[in-house]
Amino acid sequence: MADRPPPTDELLLNAASRLTGHHRRLFQAEVALALCGGSPRRAERRFGWGRDNVACGLGELRTGIRCVEDFPARGRARWEDCHPELAALVRDIAEPRTHADPELKSDRRYTTLSAAEVLAELRARAGEEAELPAERQMREILNRMGYRLKRVRKGKPLKKAPETDAIFENVAAVKEAAKGDPEVLEISVDAKAKVAEGEYARGGKKPDGR
Repeated sequence: MADRPPPTDELLLNAASRLTGHHRRLFQAEVALALCGGSPRRAERRFGWGRDNVACGLGELRTGIRCVEDFPARGRARWEDCHPELAALVRDIAEPRTHADPELKSDRRYTTLSAAEVLAELRARAGEEAELPAERQMREILNRMGYRLKRVRKGKPLKKAPETDAIFENVAAVKEAAKGDPEVLEISVDAKAKVAEGEYARGGKKPDGR
């Protein structure tokens, strides 16, 4: 309990923690002027604030000029941004095995390659000395680049249903039975159904609907 700051200091600390950037620096600078004689070091010792931030806030308060924060530059840069040449190789590897949404209901793209396969091909092209990511990181990289690592179930056009033979046997039997009946008129109708062609017919599903 002895190390706990006074209630006033604790209130100021909580207030500062709810602010960010320029507003936080100004608040710290005002507190430093009021309670620490305008000294960034004394503010650091008393409140634990970084003296560089306090000094920057004092400068902003004195001059009225705001320092612009570069938040996007913080943190670790993405692998594809640090290695644009390798990222271009990844696209060259994935693009030939990439397909649009089978039902064209979204702009998602699906690749039939796994992250391990992309990584192996990238290693073969770039060499072992290249700075390559781990398999899990490669999966995240591909997702960020717009490739969904989901194998699309391919469907081939249905050539012959199991009931085809039974249907034609029934038609032949009816024709044979009606052949000598003068009251029966035989009409030939082309009733073939249109069948979508290609690797992604029927919405990427198999003919049995699964």
